[in-house]
This record gives sequence, structure tokens and C-alpha cells, in this order.
Amino acid sequence: MSKWTKDSWKDFDIKHIPEYEDQNELNETLDRLNTFPPLVFAGECKNLKSELAKAVEGKAFLVQGGDCAESFKEFNANNIRDTFRVILQMSAVITSKMKVPVIKLGRIAGQFAKPRSSDTETIDGVTLNSYYGDSINGIEFTEKDRNPNPARLLHAYSQSASTLNLLRSFAQGGFANLRKVNSWNMGFVKASKEGKKYEEIANNITEYLDFMDAVGVNTEKVIDLNTVDFYTSHEGLHLPYEEALTRKDSLSNDIYCTSAHFIWIGDRTRFVNSAHVEYCRGINNPIGIKCGPSLDPEELIKIIDVINPNNEPGKISLIFRYGESNIEAHLPTLIDTINKHKKSVLWISDPMHGNTVKSSSGLKTRDFSSLLNETTRAIQILKSKGCHLGGMHLEMTGQNVTECTGGIYRLSDDDLNSRYHTHCDPRLNANQALELSFNIAEEMAK
Repeated sequence: MSKWTKDSWKDFDIKHIPEYEDQNELNETLDRLNTFPPLVFAGECKNLKSELAKAVEGKAFLVQGGDCAESFKEFNANNIRDTFRVILQMSAVITSKMKVPVIKLGRIAGQFAKPRSSDTETIDGVTLNSYYGDSINGIEFTEKDRNPNPARLLHAYSQSASTLNLLRSFAQGGFANLRKVNSWNMGFVKASKEGKKYEEIANNITEYLDFMDAVGVNTEKVIDLNTVDFYTSHEGLHLPYEEALTRKDSLSNDIYCTSAHFIWIGDRTRFVNSAHVEYCRGINNPIGIKCGPSLDPEELIKIIDVINPNNEPGKISLIFRYGESNIEAHLPTLIDTINKHKKSVLWISDPMHGNTVKSSSGLKTRDFSSLLNETTRAIQILKSKGCHLGGMHLEMTGQNVTECTGGIYRLSDDDLNSRYHTHCDPRLNANQALELSFNIAEEMAK
């Protein structure tokens, strides 16, 4: 295998990278980014990989969630706080049911670039570039907005840094204190059946803390009860940006992508001789690989061998996204192939992407029952093959949106226009994310 460098991906097949009109402006922007501080640190990435290795053994569970695509326009502290809070809620539910620690991984602080099925979009006879995410171009259908703009990469870095700063404050500054488990709840959740179940869990946690204080343990001084580790992730799609933020750890001399703790390869860029695979083989971050119906399991083995030649636990997570109607046809074969080659992987269910449909109103949506049915069946299939589900990957928000139908509030197609705010694909709201967590945790605990 040829020697890896942080730009060796340029010698491989590249897809879903935009063409910029002014290459000099792009190069100048990337040169500036190359001098900026890292967004995440090598030690944090090592810790995440170690925790994911525990999940491979069934001793932990991963919750990965956040926006389909982050936007510059909707960037504010309340949105970040509410997404963080829902992930804390989901983690409390899963830990209470499954009795294992939960790894908290946000699709946040970097999820700005999106692959598109078509390079262009035509409206009323006008053809422009497709919207590739806010780090590349704008969503408004004008020539100016749709032209890729290198300055947006600087904006994406700045917003990621600000988001990470706030997340670290929430995680380490007292917001994640288990004494506040009741205050994590939100009004529109409290009134629901699942909200009441969550409140019961929160009350039990408070009782346990009171007991510990009563026997002489000062819970205010126990770090693990007052802080959490929170990690970030995004699809490593825009390789020039990722290359500019690739750094060598001064302690170990290992190479890391410092734009996020966890990078994943999408379904459209996962193939042998892919520039994205080449880039990921050289960094020491844990890597996710999206697995959809188009996947050839034997080709995946070749990709895993390239990225993880030593079969290191925690390095590779397989995020499967088949859809309710396809999971029976594809997941068993994938599991058999992985087991035959004795690959160490973490199995993560992404029930979102394979279950996207168009509503009668023309809006994209996802039905809650399809998400639950796919994940439940995945748990059962993995168990039948001697494996286990190690995590779930959700597009969700802490906001009370109406983008996915179903759930205990029985949102219908007619409700979608009420609060349909997504910048890209439909997301679960906090209530639906919590309900899904209860159902999955109970199925896993059987």
C-alpha cells in the first residue's frame, strides 16, 4: 500500500466535492484554516475509541444524534442546549433500562456538508447547483447563493468552535449534574406518557443520590456524577476542509482529524479506491461507515482492511441504514460476512435514512413506527447471529418540531406544516426521540 499523507486522497476517486470558481481563493482559505487551532484533541479521540471498544463488548451503548445538516441561520445557544439535553435524557433512559454507560456523540459542531443525488437542481426552467450544505453554498435558489463560496468554510469553523465551547461548558460546568436530571425535562414532554416514565426514572436517580449523601458520600464532589464526556461527529465529506484540520499529536506523533472526534464515510462515498476511504485510513479517529442497500459486503471487508488493518476494537462502527422494508434482505448477509472474516465492529442502527418518504403535502417525512420497527428487527437479527446492537444514530432535535409522523402524539401528514423547520431532512422531535429510546432500551433489556 502506498505511503499515506494528509493529501494522498487527491490520487483517488473523489465524489461529492464541489467545484469552486476561484481555486486561488479556496487555497488561500485552506491555508488560513491550516494555521487555526484544532477543534478537538487527540486525547479525546483516544478516549472515545476506548469507550466504543467497550460498546463492541456490550459494556456500553452509543447514542449519536443531532441535525441532518447544521445551518448558519438557526445557530443559537438554545438549540445547542436543547439537543444536548435530549441526548442526556435519552442516556438516562437507556442506562436505567440496560444498566450500561451511554456514550454521548452529537451530530453537531461540524455537520455542514451534505452529499446530493444530483449536482444540479431545476426550478421553473432555471438550473443551478444543488444545495450542498452551509459550509459550501446557500439554500436560497439564486445563482449567488448556490455558487460554492470558500469563505463559508471559515464560517463553519467559527460556528463549530463556538458550539464546542458551549457544549464543553454544559458537559463540565454543572448542567449535566445528575441532581438536575428532573430539570432536563421539557414542558411538552412532561405531559406525555413517556414523560411520566422519564420522571419516574429521574426521581429514582434523585433517591439514589440522597442515599449516597446520607451514608457519607458527598455526591457534589464525585466527578462522574456532575460531568459527562460529550463527543462530536460529522460526515467527513469535504476533504479539503478535513485535510486543513489534520494534525499530528505532539505526544504520540499519531495523526488525527481535529474537526471532530468521530468521522463517518457516507453511503455514496464508500467504495474501494475512494478518496474518502484513503483519507480515513491515515487518521487515528474512530471511523463510521454507512451501510445501505447498495453495499457489497465483500467490498466492505476490503475497505475495513484498508482503514483498520490491525482489527482494532472501537476503530470501526458500521452504521446500517436499510429501511424497514429492506433490513431482512440485507442485514443478515452483512452480519454473516463480518462474522466470517472475524472483524471487530460496532453495530449501529440508523433507522432514519432508509425510511424517508414524501407526505401527501409533498414534504419529506419519516414515520415513527417504521423507525421503531427497523431498529427492533435489527436487535433481533443481531441477537440471532450472536451479536448485539451497540448504538443508534438519529437525526433529531431538541425543538418541538413536526417533521416526522407518528409517536405517542400521533402526528399526521396534516400536522407537518405546523412546525416543519428542518434545513434538510426530517428530524425526530425531543418527545419522539425519548419515546424511541424507551422502546429500544426495553427491547435490548429483554
